[in-house]
Amino acid sequence: MDNVIQISYFVSAVLFILGLKRMSSPVTARGGIVWAGAGMLVATLITFFYPGMENYLLMTVAIAIGGGLAFWSGKRVAMTDMPQMIALYNGMGGGAAGAIAAVELLRGDFPSMTFMTLAVAGALIGSVSFSGSLVAFAKLQGWLRRPLRFPGQQFFNLGLLLAAICLGGWLVMQGNTPGGLILLFFALALAYGMMMALPIGGADMPVIISLFNALTGLAVAFEGFVLNNAAMIIAGTVVGSAGTLLTQLMAKAMNRSISSVLFSAFGSSEESVAGDVTGSMKPIDAADVGIMMAYAERVVIIPGYGMAVAQAQHKVHELAELLQKRGVNVKFAIHPVAGRMPGHMNVLLAEANVSYDLLYDLDEINPAFPQTDVALVIGANDVVNPLARTNPDSPIYGMPILNADQSKNVIVIKRGQGKGFSGVENALFYADNTRMLYGDGQAMVGELIQAIKEL
Repeated sequence: MDNVIQISYFVSAVLFILGLKRMSSPVTARGGIVWAGAGMLVATLITFFYPGMENYLLMTVAIAIGGGLAFWSGKRVAMTDMPQMIALYNGMGGGAAGAIAAVELLRGDFPSMTFMTLAVAGALIGSVSFSGSLVAFAKLQGWLRRPLRFPGQQFFNLGLLLAAICLGGWLVMQGNTPGGLILLFFALALAYGMMMALPIGGADMPVIISLFNALTGLAVAFEGFVLNNAAMIIAGTVVGSAGTLLTQLMAKAMNRSISSVLFSAFGSSEESVAGDVTGSMKPIDAADVGIMMAYAERVVIIPGYGMAVAQAQHKVHELAELLQKRGVNVKFAIHPVAGRMPGHMNVLLAEANVSYDLLYDLDEINPAFPQTDVALVIGANDVVNPLARTNPDSPIYGMPILNADQSKNVIVIKRGQGKGFSGVENALFYADNTRMLYGDGQAMVGELIQAIKEL
């Protein structure tokens, strides 16, 4: 039976890796999720046959409750709220790793100091990921609307982390320790996770979510070593390494370092830099935009989180199909951090059945903007702000952006004249070739569709 268990765990690990590989492309992502789910199913079922396993009733009830809640919430959650769900589920993974560590630490039966060190490290990292992810969820849900910052916050956070590390090291050196100190260790770790996420502003949320995802994977891998569970080790390592790479890619897409995300004020709603913004915003009617787009040769649609809030992805798909029937070359420009989580725009457009062939990333689409007749910006802000190229004093200077301003005409669908997540004024909105179509994203795209149909 032991051989069967180990083989099953190996099969699960292979399915995890293959599933993750398939998730790297929108075309195969759905299949990748199924493969990874099959791997989790195999690992879960074979665990029931693990030697010395007990409490089968509690395990079954827990799986039924957790699976039922996940199925119910997954069916009900709107695509616009998917970032919140990702943050919440990621936190549950870190919390599970921390709970495993708590049980093992309270039991105190470790074969060596190495195993106890891994248990403490997994407990610290898992707890930080758990509480930090819950704060990220609250921010995305709108329960915490402003970053929490105060003088000396960095030193306070550093003190929390050092206190947790020192107490963890003392637990390792002492071996069997009172439960009260273990609880204090977890309290410090949870507090640090919360304080780590509270100062983060909206613009940096994709990076911090990726970082917590990487921490969750690392915690699971450490606890896999403690339990001698190959599936947990491999799955945790894969998730941790993939999350680390994704965090680096997200930070690079914003020209940011991880340390600047964690310790600077970028993303604060209170921050505002006028820079070299001059001129005024010039409104336009939907009928005029419809004519402009209907007789264009090349149109690039740039979606952002505002499109998600307006739930306009289906209308945008209808607009793209209508333009294509008139012979217009339509493309979608996807910025890596256009949304509240990595890949958010890809998921929304996939839900609306937008063809994957129409989606272009930043490097692919930027050379095409000078030949673009109309760039339609719907709900995007910071990712199309020219100040990232022109104003060294701007907090977003150096951030790679979509060069929408180089198009012949730019139409921006926006509810009002507010700033983006970074709090920086957008010079694109004041450009001579830009016109503002004010209103709800879904309603305005609907008016564009009607205007084109009437031509």
